[in-house]
Amino acid sequence: MTEPRPATPAQRKIKEAIDARDALATALTKAGIQLPAMDIRTPWAEESRYALVHLGLCAAPVAHALAEVITRGASR
Repeated sequence: MTEPRPATPAQRKIKEAIDARDALATALTKAGIQLPAMDIRTPWAEESRYALVHLGLCAAPVAHALAEVITRGASR
């Protein structure tokens, strides 16, 4: 059996973004908020200097709920 190759810097950046997206989705779900279009984006096709957590579009009521949750958390 061959040993798995170590992750490339691009793969590590994408994994970091996926972990961040999943953590954010979990926190939002606990707060009763869902952003259905959350995704991971990389600005460059061949190399990933960084990966982005794309939050997608959300309706105004969801944006208000998100702002309320952030404000409550910030005031603690």
